[in-house]
Amino acid sequence: MNANSFSLAQNQSQSSSNRSMSYEFSEEQEVCLQMFEKWSASEQVEFCENILRRMCHFQHGHVNNFLKPMLQRDFISSLPARGLLGIAEIILSYLDARSLCSAELVCKQWSRVIAEGMLWKKLIERQVKIDPMWHGLSLHRGWQKFLFKNNLQFNQNTDLFEQHKFYKNLYSSIQQDKKKVNLNWQEGKCVTKKIHCRSENSKGVYCLQYDNDKIVSGLRDNTIKVWDKKNFECKVTLSGHTGSVLCLQYDENIIVSGSSDTTVRIWDLKTGLNVQTLHNHKEAVLHLRFMDGIMVTCSKDRQIIVWDMHSPTDIQLKRALNGHRAAVNVVDFDHRYIVSASGDRTIKVWLTSNGEFVRTLNGHKRGIACLQYRGNLVVSGSSDFTIRLWDIEVGECLRVLEGHDELVRCIRFDNNRIVSGAYDGKIKIWDLKAALEQRSSGSSLCIQTLTEHTGRVFRLQFDEFQIVSSSHDDTIIVWDFLNYSNEAKESDNNMSPPASQPFNNQFRNSPLSPMEGDD
Repeated sequence: MNANSFSLAQNQSQSSSNRSMSYEFSEEQEVCLQMFEKWSASEQVEFCENILRRMCHFQHGHVNNFLKPMLQRDFISSLPARGLLGIAEIILSYLDARSLCSAELVCKQWSRVIAEGMLWKKLIERQVKIDPMWHGLSLHRGWQKFLFKNNLQFNQNTDLFEQHKFYKNLYSSIQQDKKKVNLNWQEGKCVTKKIHCRSENSKGVYCLQYDNDKIVSGLRDNTIKVWDKKNFECKVTLSGHTGSVLCLQYDENIIVSGSSDTTVRIWDLKTGLNVQTLHNHKEAVLHLRFMDGIMVTCSKDRQIIVWDMHSPTDIQLKRALNGHRAAVNVVDFDHRYIVSASGDRTIKVWLTSNGEFVRTLNGHKRGIACLQYRGNLVVSGSSDFTIRLWDIEVGECLRVLEGHDELVRCIRFDNNRIVSGAYDGKIKIWDLKAALEQRSSGSSLCIQTLTEHTGRVFRLQFDEFQIVSSSHDDTIIVWDFLNYSNEAKESDNNMSPPASQPFNNQFRNSPLSPMEGDD
């Protein structure tokens, strides 16, 4: 609208305002309204549309301001009155925590819908289902018993609004707990608890896996030991291998282990019996993975073998994958790809379905000792002291992490962090999200370095609250970031005194691992 049109509209509006005070306008308006009321609803709408077409933009603005409050409806307050409280609860249940707080302040009716619908409880339950950290906190802190239909712990006489207040406060408490745990990771604040394995002959813990109840470890003294996670006592010792236990994995039924004696053994987790032994590899079995009826093993004999696992006692060789020119130190896989890494400095990618070779990832300057593969990301560690991040689909190296002083022997990552262990005795925590951001400075990517081990770090696993690591120093260390406090740190619970041998001497004199090699 140009200046003349705007001025004209204002003059017309002023003229109309003056005319509205006249007797003639009142009479004409009354006649029009009487005629308007005789028309049908569709005719009335058509008439109004014709009037609006004849108005200018300035007049449209006045009409819009007049209509806005008339069009607004507080449907949340009106739904319960119509017997539709459940719909109001469903609508508000989609809100996040900040929006839910704001909604409670709108009016008493909204606050009542939120309280009666237990929407804070439902928000917590939703987070527990989708977020591993929330799920873990519910177990570790014990408030899972207040969630879901079968776990209500309130007295029947507890007032509904008291329950609502409890869940709102619980949400706030959980957020503070999460913040504290993340800060502990960031600052390296943890309680360390140490298991001394007390191997009689050869010392060293090559591999491990854990859950809430137990730690299963493979030792250099040829045994598998199962430790109680609460009191760190050895519950079971499995004997049968005639060489060091270099790798293992377990599920709810079986433990599968690989050894320098060239065999893969399957053990019944409940009875501890060795139910199957596979002899197909010609040299030390360095790593293995299994899931969904498929197992993949790799060896110093340069072969990768894919197995069909029909049952613990019925495991059949499906195919062998050849292509590496040195020992295959590690494998990982999902339903798309098998990923392997070798002392020949390469990572190779194969199709899981038929074993077809896909591509080679080149970049490491020396042999590769460890990797993890998930989604499109591969993270690898090498005897060139570096960690590399790869895009598996295009074979591109996304980032090189530097910081370890010796061979990087073990590595794991989740959505937020990479945790690595090396022959320098150190465990390093890296910021994964920053590492994937190309603009991030390389010097800021290592969050913390943990230095409790007095020997080479062989294996580690971690979750949102802890790292569990094993070493040539014959110990397993639990690094607990959840229960850290200054008091707990001062009374750190080691199961027995640490070895007095200086780190440098013990590290330098330790034997070469079967995984080490740079052919």
